[in-house]
Amino acid sequence: MPDTGSAPEPLRVGVVGLGFAGTTALDAFSSLPGVEVVAIAGQEQPRLDELADSRGVPNRYHDWEDLVARDDLDVVTVGVPNHLHAPIAIAALSSGKHVFCEKPLAPTGGLAQSMVDAARKADRVLEIAFNHRRRADVQYLRRYLDEHDIGRIYHARSSWRRRAGIPGLGSWFTNREMAGGGPMVDLGPHMLDIALHLMDEPRVERVSAVAYGELGRGGRGGSTAAKTTGGNRAFEVEDFASALLRLDTGGSIHLETSWASYSADEEDISVELLGATGGVRLFIRDYATDGTIRLYGEEAGAPVVTIPTVHVPAGHHLAVIREFVATVRSGQWANAYGDYALHRSRVIDAVYQSAEEHREVEVA
Repeated sequence: MPDTGSAPEPLRVGVVGLGFAGTTALDAFSSLPGVEVVAIAGQEQPRLDELADSRGVPNRYHDWEDLVARDDLDVVTVGVPNHLHAPIAIAALSSGKHVFCEKPLAPTGGLAQSMVDAARKADRVLEIAFNHRRRADVQYLRRYLDEHDIGRIYHARSSWRRRAGIPGLGSWFTNREMAGGGPMVDLGPHMLDIALHLMDEPRVERVSAVAYGELGRGGRGGSTAAKTTGGNRAFEVEDFASALLRLDTGGSIHLETSWASYSADEEDISVELLGATGGVRLFIRDYATDGTIRLYGEEAGAPVVTIPTVHVPAGHHLAVIREFVATVRSGQWANAYGDYALHRSRVIDAVYQSAEEHREVEVA
């Protein structure tokens, strides 16, 4: 639907998923002008009715297939357990709808490839909820690196670590078939995305990784704030993973994710880039909104640390959905088939393969 200069036709959206991801997408799409959420699907009937009634969504479905089958939808948003991303997205794309999908793109790189192939074949937008790169502090760093030369960035450290944050012991999150993995597939895509985004999208070529599940297998490390319950599934995934990623630029990234470990009590998100003539660091403790950036350099041979004033308001999930809507309305979809997210999925695949086989592996 190219922009003709007149007011665009309303985008009609169907939401699949009733949890945090689905509800966040529902509220974000509903807040945008010229966007109408006309259908919602999910299998928890009380929650389905509550959301539909409170948000004024006129059509509700128990099965996602019935929502996707509607021929009057422009967009389907997918916010369900990881193993359902591919079948829902492929069905929606194949029927001519654009798709906004929660991360990860899919539990495996192969399934992610099938989603990207479906988007390309249908010529429809496939976007992923990489909302953290839209944080104001990450965007500040992106602009800073565009405007300031810190030399060749030869190494990065990127991590998301929790003391006790397994999101629902016994839930789908800890089932390998449904989730695809633990924190590396849950938190890792965000941390990999931020690092690659700030480094101008180098390609990861080889991976050497380790993964452990010591706490989760013992029934420890569960988040007291977790709302995802509903099962007594065995703990089949890791609770900690660490990987060295070798890049096509000759540089490297140390990627680390943890749901649970006997370490600092605070939850923290950290990205640090080491350049030949300078460095930058993003450090977010317990979702801080101020004082998260450090800029490292030197003057007259002496080290200098600069702490810019950057406030991070809420709303970066809304920002990625706003960009998605703008892309759909632009009619320029040839570079919006999700290829960049596919690379991230291939890297996560390689992390798990390397950890399982105890060797360095190439990224497909």
